[in-house]
Formats: sequence, C-alpha cells, structure tokens
Amino acid sequence: MRLTTLIYKGSICISYTVMLLPVFLLVITSFFQEAIISFPPQGFSLEWYENAVTRDEFLNGFITSIKVAFFASLIGVPLGTAASLALVRSDLHFKQAITTFLLGPIIVPGIVAGTALYLTYLFVQNALDLDIVGTLPGLVAAHILLTIPWTVRVVTAGLQGLDRNIEEAAANLGAHPWTVFVRITLPMMRPAIVAATLFSFIQSFENLELTLLLVGPGMSTLPIAMLNYLEFQVDPTLAAVASIQIVIIAAMMFITDRYVKLSRIV
Repeated sequence: MRLTTLIYKGSICISYTVMLLPVFLLVITSFFQEAIISFPPQGFSLEWYENAVTRDEFLNGFITSIKVAFFASLIGVPLGTAASLALVRSDLHFKQAITTFLLGPIIVPGIVAGTALYLTYLFVQNALDLDIVGTLPGLVAAHILLTIPWTVRVVTAGLQGLDRNIEEAAANLGAHPWTVFVRITLPMMRPAIVAATLFSFIQSFENLELTLLLVGPGMSTLPIAMLNYLEFQVDPTLAAVASIQIVIIAAMMFITDRYVKLSRIV
C-alpha cells in the first residue's frame, strides 16, 4: 500500500513539474539582462517588459485580441448556453449527434478550420460582394465557433449536476415556467456560465491557428504579433509578453473563482 501511494504521489509531482517548469523558466527568462539567452544569466533587468509594453504591434495586437475575445464570448456563450439547455432539458432526437456536431470545432485542428473558413469567406465575398476576410466582424464570427463548443461542454456538465427538485418545488407552488427559469434555474447555472465565459474568452484570446488565415493587412492579434516578432528578433521580449499574459489570465481565474468556485464545475 505504501509503495502504491508513493508511486501515485510521485506521478502527481512529475506531472506538475512537467506542466509548471516551462512556465517557471519562461518567467525567469523574461528578467534576463542579455538579449541572447544564456545560463547562468549575467544579470537581471526589466528592460524587456518596457520593450513589450511600448511596442505598437504588441499593444495593437492586445487591443484587437481583447475586442475579438469579448464579442465572441458575448455572442457565443448565450448561444452555447441555449444549446446546452436544449440538449439536457428537451426530448430532442439524435442528441448525441447534435452534441458531437457542436463540439466539432474543438476536435478539428485549428489550421484545418481556418483554411475551411477562409475558403468559405472567399466564396461568400464573391457571391455577395462583401468584405469578410481581414475584417473584425469576420474574425469575431470565426471565434464564435470556438466559444460555442466550450460553452456547450461546460454548461452541459453544470446542468447535469443541478438538483431538479428545487425547480419542481417552485413549479408545484404555482411559479410560472419563466419565473422558475429566471429565479431558480439561471442562478444555479451561474457558476457554469461564468466558467464557460472565462474559458471561451481565454481560448479566443490565445488562438493562433484559426486566426492566422483570417487577419488582413494592418490587422493583427497578440499571438500573431508575437509570431511576427519572433521571425526577426530573438530576445526575452516574447517571454515578457507571455509572462504578462500568464499574470492576466491567472488574475481572471482567481477573481472568478472567488465568486463562483470554478472547482465545482471543472
């Protein structure tokens, strides 16, 4: 029994080390003084953080990523929530097939989805004489396809864990179905919806493969700006940008967990 416990705990330690060691090294590297990364470092500096926050391509990319992630989550989360309600609470036929279809964008490789959307956008542009490729609305529409499956996945799991007896008690006491939904069901769904919004926002904000084929001249998200920077320069600036992203995302998850306890959902 002791050997089994030791192996179990050792496996957990190794797993956490594999996941967290690259992040730790990334953050440490962002403070190196030299432009050429070497160990041990000759000194530490905040120069690369200053470079990260003052370069226009990173700032513009950050703003674009925030806009796209915000609007994609704003539209995709309600759509995914409605789909989850229909899948869990209704008597739809072929539920499994519908669920698989809605989760498809998670399964399909991002570069394949991006290519398919690019060709579709070109076809629609030629048919309707509209500019879609390289526009903010076109990019938001593509990222909605990322937010819906994450919302369906998280909210469906949350709905399946809800106690239906509370809703039935309210209905038996004469509450209208809409009142039951607004005052009973929706508040109980809040942790799942908030978690879905958070994960959808992060997935959209960090996406590279899908976005790479859909941006146009003068338009770039933060991941693409980082990729373009890496083509011409190799210094700890990218580590500083990545460290800032880690801090922002960690803060978002911490603040959210304080209110809705994400551990109950994921």
